[in-house]
Amino acid sequence: MLYKQPVSVLVVIYTADHHPVEEEQGRLNKPVSSTVERFRTDTAGRRRPDLKVLLLERADHPGYWQSVTGSCEQGETLIETAIREVREETGLDASDYRLTDWQTQNVYEIYPHWRFRYPPDITHNTEHVFGLELPQVVPIQLAAREHLNFQWLAWQDAAEAVFSSSNRAAILQLPEHLNFGVEKDK
Repeated sequence: MLYKQPVSVLVVIYTADHHPVEEEQGRLNKPVSSTVERFRTDTAGRRRPDLKVLLLERADHPGYWQSVTGSCEQGETLIETAIREVREETGLDASDYRLTDWQTQNVYEIYPHWRFRYPPDITHNTEHVFGLELPQVVPIQLAAREHLNFQWLAWQDAAEAVFSSSNRAAILQLPEHLNFGVEKDK
């Protein structure tokens, strides 16, 4: 049996809503950068970036939503794994977009019912987190063996929808990785 490596990637695929500079310059009456991130105000009156996150529903566990994930193959770098997994699970070529290594690692216990996939005595996996920024929501081609459905959600809603705590934490850190300067909830 060919075992999986206990090293994996988590790729948060997202898009930030942008609008033309001319619209913003007209309101501010001063020059701004080539694009300006649009914010919306949440129910508590806080300004939040208008970010959408792609979630995939697992075929082996209907109702379980997640970002792109997958194990490294023998001899594969982390970035190669991220690009391969994005292609396999969504049909997207990650090298066409902005793929960043968030320099975040999560070590977690492998669920007992999935341990048969790993070498004997392996109980933990190290997950490396990446972000993939798309210019807008794009069509997705699901891998039918792996996923049943997909959805684009506002980042806060996506964080609530995922079953994995490390996936939730990565999505909640998305504004910080984009330097939106969003205040953390107290």
